[in-house]
Amino acid sequence: MSDQFTRNLHICESTKNQPALSFASFISARISFQSNRTFSKLIVRIAVVGIMLGLGVMILSVAVIRGFKQEIREKLRGFAGDILVQKFDNNYSDQNSPFNTDNSFVKKVQSNPLFTRIMPIATKPGIIKTRTEIEGVVMKGVSKNYDWTFFRKTLVAGKVIDFTDTVEAQKQIMISSYTASRLKLKVGDKFLMYFVQEPLKKRPFYITGIFDVGVEDIDKTFVLGDLALIIKLNNWNPDEIGGYELRVSDFNRLEEANDFLSDKMPLKLKSYMISESYPAIFEWLKLLDVNAQVMLILMLIVATINMISALLIIILERTSMIGIFKAMGAGNWTIQKIFLYNASYLIGLGLALGNIFGLSVSLFQYYTHFFKLDEESYYMKFVPIQIQWTDMIFLNIGTLVICLLVLIIPSMLVTKISPVKAIRFK
Repeated sequence: MSDQFTRNLHICESTKNQPALSFASFISARISFQSNRTFSKLIVRIAVVGIMLGLGVMILSVAVIRGFKQEIREKLRGFAGDILVQKFDNNYSDQNSPFNTDNSFVKKVQSNPLFTRIMPIATKPGIIKTRTEIEGVVMKGVSKNYDWTFFRKTLVAGKVIDFTDTVEAQKQIMISSYTASRLKLKVGDKFLMYFVQEPLKKRPFYITGIFDVGVEDIDKTFVLGDLALIIKLNNWNPDEIGGYELRVSDFNRLEEANDFLSDKMPLKLKSYMISESYPAIFEWLKLLDVNAQVMLILMLIVATINMISALLIIILERTSMIGIFKAMGAGNWTIQKIFLYNASYLIGLGLALGNIFGLSVSLFQYYTHFFKLDEESYYMKFVPIQIQWTDMIFLNIGTLVICLLVLIIPSMLVTKISPVKAIRFK
C-alpha cells in the first residue's frame, strides 16, 4: 500500500463518523494550508493576488466615482442652490424678469422640513473695465440673509460681502480667481463695471473677496454683489426680485421638494432643479456610473477567471486523491465541496488583502490629495475620494458569491474522474 493511500485512508477513518461538511472542510484545510506542491502554490498565489487587485480596484473605483459626484454636486449646490424659482416667461437671458416677493409662499417653504433655506437673488450682465483689460461677467445679487457657508470655504483671499452698511455693501464685489488672474486684480483693488442698458450705467466697485468654486462655467462667468444694487439699476420696485434660491435638507428628495413647490407657488412662477440648470454636468455624472459598472464587471471577470484556473489545476494535481476517495465511497458532491471550500479559503484571503489594499490607497489619497487632476477638465484639482462602508460590504459579498457560484461548474470535473484511472494517475 502506497504512502499516499495510507495517509488518505487515515484521514477517512478519522472522519468517517463525522458529517460530510466536517470531512470536506477538514480535507480542504489540509489542501489549503499543508500542501507541498510547488506549482499549485504558485498558481494559487497568482489567483489570490488577482482577487486582491480586483477587489482593491473595485473599491477605489467606487470611492472615486462617489467622490467625483459628491464634490461636483456640492460645488454646484453651493453656488446655485438646489432649486431656482423664477418668473414663468420666455426670458432666457442672464437678466431676470422681476416679480414681487410673496411672503405667503416664503412661509410655506420655511414651514416644510424639506427645505433649509430660501433666499432672494437676481442676476445682471455687465462688463468689468480696468486700466488695461475688460471682461464680460454676470453679477449675481444676494441679500444680507444669504448663506455664505459655501463661499467661505472657497475663498482664496479676502472675505465675503459685509451688509452692515447698506450703502457700502453696494460698492463691494466678489470675483473668481479666474477673473482676478485675467484682469490682474487682487483684494482691495477698484474698478468700474458697465451695465449695458438704456441709458448705459456704470458703477465703481472694490474687491472684498476672491473665490475659487472650481467649476469653469461658474468661475468664468459670475461675480457676486448686492441685490439692492441690481434692483436700483433695473428701476424695480423695492419688493421686486429676480428669483428665489432654495436649498433642500436631503438632495435625494430633490424631486419631492420640487413637486411641493409646483403645488404651492403662484402660477406666474416656475421652479428649476439644479440638474435642469446644469444638464451637461449632471449627464456627465451619470456617465461616470456607467464607467464604474463596466469597471466592476471587468474586475469580477478577471477574479473569477483566475480562480477557475487555480481550481482546475488543484483538481488535476489531486486526481489520485479523488480516485481514492471515490473508491472508498465518497460521493461526487462531497468531493466537489472539498475544492469549493478550498476556493472559498483562497477567495477570503484575496478579499482580506484587497480590502487592505483598496482602503490604504483610498485613505492615502483622502488625506494627502497626492494624485492631481486638471481642474479645467475635471472641475477639481485632485482625485476625490468618498468611502461608504455599505459599498465595501456589497463588493465583498458580491465577489465572494459570484466567484463561488461560477466555480461550481469547473468543480464538476470531479464527476468525470474514474476511480480506477485516477488511482493510477501520476
